[in-house]
Order: sequence, then structure tokens, then C-alpha cells
Amino acid sequence: MNNGRLLAIVIASVTVALIVVGTVWPVPSAKAMAGSGASLLRTSSSPQAAVENLADDIGRQAWGNAYSSLANKSEFTEMEFVRDLKGSYPSLRTYATLDSFDLRPLHASSDEAQIQLKLRWSSVVGAFLDTRDLRVVRNGDRWGVLWPIVKEPRVPPQVIPVTYLRWDVIYRGAEDDWGSQDVEAPHVRIVDMHPVDRSGGVVIMGELLNEDVVPAFVTVRATLLAKNGSALATEDSFDKISHVLLPKQVTPFLIAFHDVALSEVDSVHMEPSSTLIAASADPVIEIEDQRLSPEPKASLIGKLVNQSGQAVSVAHVLGTFYDKNGQLIWVADEYVDRALLPQIPVAFAMSVPADIAVKVSSERAITTTYSSGRFQ
Repeated sequence: MNNGRLLAIVIASVTVALIVVGTVWPVPSAKAMAGSGASLLRTSSSPQAAVENLADDIGRQAWGNAYSSLANKSEFTEMEFVRDLKGSYPSLRTYATLDSFDLRPLHASSDEAQIQLKLRWSSVVGAFLDTRDLRVVRNGDRWGVLWPIVKEPRVPPQVIPVTYLRWDVIYRGAEDDWGSQDVEAPHVRIVDMHPVDRSGGVVIMGELLNEDVVPAFVTVRATLLAKNGSALATEDSFDKISHVLLPKQVTPFLIAFHDVALSEVDSVHMEPSSTLIAASADPVIEIEDQRLSPEPKASLIGKLVNQSGQAVSVAHVLGTFYDKNGQLIWVADEYVDRALLPQIPVAFAMSVPADIAVKVSSERAITTTYSSGRFQ
């Protein structure tokens, strides 16, 4: 009984000690996720502490504290600072939360330091990285960050004429005397499909064609079958596909199966599906300066130009890569975290595995978009 009581006291004491340690000396990258409204017990007595405090305030969205701590706040307003981080128009940045951050000292002297700050934002479609190279300067016994403000360009008032195709759909209502007649689903077809062994699992990639004269909302489901005919796993394309296809358009798709070896698979059952939807060919997003960049990390880079008069909240770029024989060898994608304003180019870069990049002879990129409203 005495041993049990002693053990309970020891466990309670260690627990209290760990709580105190975690409160007084928390892990920097975790503090951004804590959401605490109270200031942390740390002064800006060093360049690293100044940057950590700033990142903490950004993570808590304590914009007033973050802005007031900057050494160059006279160069821009607090609202411009917030817009630099969260965007001026609705986008992935607007609703993202800071997941973690990392600091990397680059240079230091007695009165000035350079520190690279990497902010990892979490959004509904995954994480994205915002890297800032910061100058930190001494002011007495404290240090302050010089924030490298990036102001979003403003679109001047103008009239942009648009001429684009649009499809509306009228469905049979409950009171309509059409019998069993209704609008037929669009005809879609898989025109290419390849299963490959990749990163400890199986990847199914291919291309889907809307061969109809009406727009379709499409998806692809794949089932891996074992040699005895049983189903090993079933997955769908989720967001590695352009779900809205206009007539005669082609989209790539990629379906990943984790923890399944290709040697276990005897065959693959593919299920493309389509639903008729109302759609339009606007907004038009052009892709400029598209090229495969091998250095320092293989990626497909380019610029998106919004040719419409609409602010595009979310742009999703899908890349399809082919070898010298024209065979599909990879599908990649990238979400652009800032809104696309009319006529203002926005850069994108989607990473490509190094072993795939050396085999690429040609590539094709398409975009799919979401707009929260008309640009005003």
C-alpha cells in the first residue's frame, strides 16, 4: 500500500513538473497552434526571440501585437500587413491557420541579423509554405523585425467584355408530365490508364475525356483486385482531377493506394462516372511561360493570367507529364494560395519527382477554378 502511494506521489510530481516546463519553455513551432490569447513569457532581447514573438502573434492572429512589434511599421499600415499574410481577396490564405513555423539564422552582427522564417499554413486542401527572409535590427536592449511587405496590386477600374459559352440545365420536376424521361448523363471515357508501384504503394494515373456536347461533373473510382478476384482496396480521384469538364475536354487523374504492393494486384477495375451540370467557359485562365525547371528541385513552373473580369478565389493547376514516346508517366497538382485578379500574373510551381523529371519529354497543364463572386 505504501509503495502504491509513493508511486502515485512520484507520478503526480513529475506531471506537475512537466506542465511547468511546457508552460515556461514551450516548443516554438507548437505555440503558433496553441491559440492562447496571453502573451508568452519571452522578451525580444535577441534576434531569434523577436522573430519567434512575431510568429507567435501571427499564429494567434494577434495582428495589433504583431504590427506594433515591427521596426518598419511606419512604411505600411496594419491592414496592409494583414493583407500581405492573409490576402486582400478571398483565397486559401484567407481561411488558413498557421500550423507551425521554423527559423533559420542566416547572418548576425552586434546590431543586425538576418533570419529566414518559414510559415507553414494549413488549409482545407493541404498545407502551403510562406518563406520570408527577415532583417532584424537592434534598438537599445530590444530587437525589432523589418517586415518585407509585399503589397497586392490593385486592378484599375475598367470594362472587360466577355464572350463565353454557357450551359444551363432544366431538369424534370415533380409535377412535370414527362413520364420517365430526364436529361441523360454525359458520356465520358477513360482514354489512358497506368498502374505503377510508387512510394510503398500503388498509383493509378490516367486521363478522362468528356466526349459529349454538354458539360459534366466527373470522378473516377478504382478497385484493385487480387488474383483470387477479391477486392484489395478501393479509392477515388478526390482532388487529383478536374471535376468539371466542358465538352471534349480531357482531365488527368491520379489515385493513390497506400500500403498495397503492385505485385499483389492481378487487375484494376475502373469506374468513371459523370453528372450533367450547368457550367460556363468563364473565367478563362491562361498559362504563360510554362516550363519544366530541373534546378534546384524539379518542378513545372509558369504563370496564371486571369483573362476574365472575375476575381478567382482558388486556382488548382494540374500537370500531365509524358515521355518521348508520348506515354503518360506522371500527374501532379498545385493549389495557388492567393486570389487571381484580372490580368495580373501569378506564379505557380508544382514539384515533380526527380526520377520522373529526367524522363519527361513534354508536359501539359490545365486549371480548374472557384470564384466566390463577381469582381467589383
